[in-house]
Amino acid sequence: MIIDLPDIAAMDALGLRIAERLRAGDVLALSGGLGAGKTTLARAVLSGLGFVGEVPSPTFTIIETYDPPLVRLPVVHADFYRLEHPREAAELGLADYREGAALIAEWPDHADGFEHEPQCLAIHLESVGTGRKAIVEPGSDWLGRWE
Repeated sequence: MIIDLPDIAAMDALGLRIAERLRAGDVLALSGGLGAGKTTLARAVLSGLGFVGEVPSPTFTIIETYDPPLVRLPVVHADFYRLEHPREAAELGLADYREGAALIAEWPDHADGFEHEPQCLAIHLESVGTGRKAIVEPGSDWLGRWE
């Protein structure tokens, strides 16, 4: 499925749509080039989950966590851009962070990807003119939730 995102309002609407359907154990795998809008979409999802305030890019910290009551459900926001090998995600304790939480993963391919997981909603973002487009591939657990 391809979704046109001509402006920030469209990105926010997509983030809200995802947030309304997101469950603990889900993975939102965000891929695309630098500046494609991965962090912008992650911020929109967190906003849709109820978070109010600054959402820093986890490029340098790699992992940021958000817990209730600030959000509807626990969320791990990770940016794997700086990982040199997928095993580093395990070394960071990613499995422990994910326990009972949803994962928003930027640069998922640097952590060996998550597309093989049935609870993964993979979104590839591309720049198109002044906007973006999202190529959405829901895993089997998302099929009933994602129309």
